[in-house]
Amino acid sequence: MDHEISARLKWVQLYEEIGNAGLVCRRCGISRPALRKWWRRYQAQGHDGLKSQSRRPKTSPAQKLDPTTQGLILGLRSKRKLGARRIQSELARLHGMLLSLATIHKALSRNQVRRIRFERRKAHYKRYERPIPGERVQMDTCKIAPGLYQYTAVDDCTRYRVLALFDRRTAANTLEFIDQVLEEMPLPIQRFQTDRGREFFAQKVQRRMMELAIKFRPIKPRSPHLNGKVERSQRTDLEEFYPNVDLTDSRLHDLLAEWQHYYNWHRPHGAHRGRPPMDKFFEVIHDTPYWDDVYEKYDAALERIQEADYQLVLHLRKLKRCL
Repeated sequence: MDHEISARLKWVQLYEEIGNAGLVCRRCGISRPALRKWWRRYQAQGHDGLKSQSRRPKTSPAQKLDPTTQGLILGLRSKRKLGARRIQSELARLHGMLLSLATIHKALSRNQVRRIRFERRKAHYKRYERPIPGERVQMDTCKIAPGLYQYTAVDDCTRYRVLALFDRRTAANTLEFIDQVLEEMPLPIQRFQTDRGREFFAQKVQRRMMELAIKFRPIKPRSPHLNGKVERSQRTDLEEFYPNVDLTDSRLHDLLAEWQHYYNWHRPHGAHRGRPPMDKFFEVIHDTPYWDDVYEKYDAALERIQEADYQLVLHLRKLKRCL
C-alpha cells in the first residue's frame, strides 16, 4: 500500500513540475483520467487523498438482506425447520416480501446454518398418484382444538384442496362438507377415499354419495399411509397456518378460506416441482372428464352400504366365498 501511495505522489509532483499531463502520462504509463483523479484528491486532501478508498456505495436502497429480513429468514428456519422454498412462500404470504431463492440461500450461508437432512428415497422410488383429476379424492378430519375439527378433501392428482371447520365430527357435518367440496372443487369427483371414521359411514352419507354417482372407498384400519396425501396436507395446516392465527378469532373461517386459496393458487408444492395445485390442474385439464361422463360410467348395481366394522366386513366376505 505504501508503494502505491509513493508512486501516486511521484505522478502528482512530476505533473506540478512539468505542467504537461500528456508527457507525465507517457513517462509514468498511466491514463489522463487517472492522473486527474489523483491530482484532484491530492489538492483537496493532501497526502491522505492518495490512499485507496472503498468503492462501496454509502447507501444501498435496493439491498434486500437488511437485519430485519435476515432475522425473519433465520426465524422461520430455526422455529419451523423450513427449506428455502418454503421460507420464500411464507415471507410472501405473511409479510408480503418477494425474495429470490438465491437471496434466502445467501442469508442462510452467511450465518452458517446447517442444511436440513431429508430421508433419502429408494433408487426406484415412484410417486403414486391418480392420472385423472377427480378420479380419487381423499377425505379426512383432524382435531385442531377442543370443539374445533377441520374437514379436508384433497384431489389425488392435482392436490387441490377444500377445507372447512366444524364443532363436531358428525354425519350432518360430513354431508355439509360434501356439498361444499362439490361446489368449490373445479373438477368432477368419481370417488371419495376415507378412513374408518364413523362420520363417513352413516347411511345418509353413503346414500348421498350414491345419489351423486360418487363411489365410496374406505381404507383398511391402521393404514394412514393409504391416505397419505390428506394426512400430509393436514400436517401442513398444523405447521404453517394454525401457528399464525388466533383460534378464538371470529374471522377464523375467513382466514381458513384465504389459506385454502393461497394453497391452491400460489403455494409451491413439492410433488409438482414447486408449482401450485392449480398449475397442475391446468396442465391436465384436457384429461378431466365432464360430470355427464362420470354419471354414465357409474354403475349403481356395484355399490352397497358399507360397514364401519372392518372385522365384520372380513367375516361377510368369508361367508360370501363359502356360498
